[in-house]
Amino acid sequence: MWHNRISVPTPHTEKVRLRRTLGLWDLILYGVIVIQPTAPMSVFGVLSNRGRGHVVTTILIALVAMLFTAISYGRMARAYPSAGSAFTYVGREINPALGFVTGWSMVMDYMLNPMICIVWIAQQAHVFAPGIPYWGWAAFFALLFTGLNIQGIRTSARMNAALAAAMGAVIAVFFVCAARYIFGHPHAAGFFTRPFYDPATFAPAAVLGGTSIAVLTYIGFDGISTLSEEAENPERNVLLATVLTCAVIGLLSALEVYAAQLAWPASEPFPDETTAFVSVAGRTWPPLFAIVGFTLVLANFGSGMGAQLGAARLLFGMGRSNALPKSFFGAIEPKRLIPRNNVVFVGAVSLAGAFLIDYDLGAQMLNFGALIAFMGVNAAALVRYYIREKQKRLRNFLPPVLGFAVCLLLWLNLSRTAQLAGGTWMAAGILFGAWKTRGFRRELVNFEIPPDGQT
Repeated sequence: MWHNRISVPTPHTEKVRLRRTLGLWDLILYGVIVIQPTAPMSVFGVLSNRGRGHVVTTILIALVAMLFTAISYGRMARAYPSAGSAFTYVGREINPALGFVTGWSMVMDYMLNPMICIVWIAQQAHVFAPGIPYWGWAAFFALLFTGLNIQGIRTSARMNAALAAAMGAVIAVFFVCAARYIFGHPHAAGFFTRPFYDPATFAPAAVLGGTSIAVLTYIGFDGISTLSEEAENPERNVLLATVLTCAVIGLLSALEVYAAQLAWPASEPFPDETTAFVSVAGRTWPPLFAIVGFTLVLANFGSGMGAQLGAARLLFGMGRSNALPKSFFGAIEPKRLIPRNNVVFVGAVSLAGAFLIDYDLGAQMLNFGALIAFMGVNAAALVRYYIREKQKRLRNFLPPVLGFAVCLLLWLNLSRTAQLAGGTWMAAGILFGAWKTRGFRRELVNFEIPPDGQT
């Protein structure tokens, strides 16, 4: 079996290691910023229309579904505390070739996230300051992301804390304004429970359809596992941070959409489905229309910068494992102990992509890669903690199986365009692997990882 052919770590595998400086709250902040505390705001109108007003219900169902996958990520990070994330888990636990395929899908996912954030922010900045062309804003934000991330992991952690505080303040103001607006108007019986269940509009198919969209609110939590080698006590903290990040985002999202649904009942059509939450915020207090719009720019800034950080460390994991050219992607900058080459590479690709694809296609392709990685991690967790264990425990069977099933259902329901574009990317990766191994006759991946403190 491939599992038995994995090499034992040797003391000469690598000369420099990433620095362990991130505590539990640093990891949670990173996850919250990558997912965004304002995650449900941009899809609120779509969820409301698709779920017939049951936005809170779809968010909570999606939370339960994503927690299963988060548990699998945390358990696999405990077994393999390395920067490769799903790539390493699948490759070492199931099959190196499948690990390479999983990593290749993750490369698409992680590279697209900062790319579409640059596209979104540059477009909005051009609206605010039309004197500067779109390409100027795109170049500015790509350079800013890269410059901040290249300063090192502690700089990124402090930036995450600042961004989380700013977004948290705006969300708190929204809650206050929403409460004042809601309680300042009379309401009929059952008004406060309709966002959960409205007998006049409830339909299981509609709620499940909305849930398939709501799950995308949580995509990004897997980025925490890419920081395993920079986390203090990764065996404990990565699992806790991954699950807690999903829980925090899920509950906060549920509260946000609950307040929004009360302020703007589903029976009233939105002026624009895509900017529905901004319209809701403006109804509760007119200045919030602009404030929330700016906050979404801030949220995408944090998400894009965090995604670039995760992408750089994913490429480092693949480079160190020889799945990508090791001399470039597996190198560590000795002064700040960061994979500087990868940070610059991701920044350059993101900037180029900002001129080649639009936001919609980029977002759909992102989901394609993320869901493949999620399925791979759930499968790896099932193999390690259930199939290979002598004692078959239900707690080791249900989370990965349910997580895999939900992700597969969502993946099968992606648009034809996303399936075609994603399939093309995956085919290119398989061809690269075949070329690299001369028809898969050579070792594709080397998963040797030096022990902590080894130089």
